[in-house]
Order: sequence, then C-alpha cells, then structure tokens
Amino acid sequence: MTDAQGFRRKFGVLGPSTNTIVQPDFDDMRPHGVTNHYSRIFTPNANAVSNESFRAGANTIADNVLDAVRSVMTCAPDYLVMGMSAVTFFDGEKGANAFIAKVEAEAGVRVSIGSHACTEALRAYGGVRRIAVLSPYWPVMNTEVARYFGDMGFSVVRDIPLQCRSWTAIAEVDDATLRAALIKLDGDDVDAIVQVGTNLSMVRLAAAAELWLGKPVIAINTATYWHALRANGIPDRKAGFGRLLSDF
Repeated sequence: MTDAQGFRRKFGVLGPSTNTIVQPDFDDMRPHGVTNHYSRIFTPNANAVSNESFRAGANTIADNVLDAVRSVMTCAPDYLVMGMSAVTFFDGEKGANAFIAKVEAEAGVRVSIGSHACTEALRAYGGVRRIAVLSPYWPVMNTEVARYFGDMGFSVVRDIPLQCRSWTAIAEVDDATLRAALIKLDGDDVDAIVQVGTNLSMVRLAAAAELWLGKPVIAINTATYWHALRANGIPDRKAGFGRLLSDF
C-alpha cells in the first residue's frame, strides 16, 4: 500500500518554528507524487542576535531537533530533509557527519542536510574551487561555514554576513539588498556563489543571478531539496530555480 498523494516519496521536513521561507520554497519545488510534511523545531525568536549570541541561539535550535524528528516520524515519512542550515556547518565536515548520524539514528531513515547538499551541488556544476558565501548570519557563523567548505576542498574567497538581528528578520531581507550583496561578492576570482541560511528568500533570485553573473549561484533551499530528490532516485527537472534543478 502506498500513500494516495505521496506515492513516490513522503518527505519529513525539519525547520525552525521561526522559519517562514523553507516550507513554501520546498512546496514550490515539489514534483507530482512527492509530499512534504513540515515539523517545526521549537525556536524562541531572539530579537537581539549578535556575534556573541548567534552560536548559543543556534545551539538551542540544535537541542530541539530530535523532538521535531520524533514528531514527524509519526506520519511514517520515507526520508527527512533538513530545513535549517547553521547547525549542519558547525565543526566542519566532522560536525556535519555527526549531525547526520544523530538524526538518522533517531529516525531510522536517511536525511539530506544543507551543508553536504551545497557541496554536492557545487560538484554537480563541476570546475568549482573558489567560492563566495552570502548569509544572514554573523561573522562568527560565517567562520564555521568557511571552515566546512575548506574541509570539503573549496576555498572561500570572501563572504558577506548580513547580520540579521532576529530569526524572523532573516525572512524580511529584500531582493535589492540581496542583489547588491551578490554583485559585491562576485569577481573573476570566484567560480560560484553560495547562499546559506534557509530563512533567506533566495531560490528565484539565485536563479536569475546565474543569468547575469554567468556562473553558478546556489541557494541552499534549492540545493537541499534537489539533493533529497536525487538521493531518492527522483530525476524530475524544473525550470525557474536555476541550473541545478533544471539541468542536473
């Protein structure tokens, strides 16, 4: 017996309770026969996030992940998709692998996470070694992101942390701000630009930016959902979300 609507795959999606971008992004990329079932990780909305407090706030989210896993597993999903990126970059490659092991041990099914999904996306494009990173984070977290990508064989040439002051404020960053940041990050010394922070609305802007920058621009929500689809043998391609989802 198979689920009437999720007859290809049922995805359990884990995201902070303050995140308003992942759920609509993933639903927009969802192919026929795949369903997304969102489980909210309890996250107090800190209104004064700073360089000093960012890691502690992200750790609070990490501490509540397994409760969200246990909740979503009651609908018997086939696979999990992580809609929160910061914790998947902590402590480099080793930390990402440890996070996967913890979630999969609790769930009994596999999971796609943002950090490794971005790595696989960069490899899919091919020829990428030097990257720039855009995030809604603070410098202390961008250091973790650069460490992770260094572990994976990439060099972060430069980065911009937008330094959003609350978790919900991330979703309020407008296209003009993001476009200006992308232009500032670009250069002949950069092979690709990667955007991290799943509550930053970037999937369509990243797709457009690939056209006028002439290089890969990877939005983490696109990379993570693409990774989940391909890991489950779902080859469907979709226009409007950049080359990653339309070509690979």
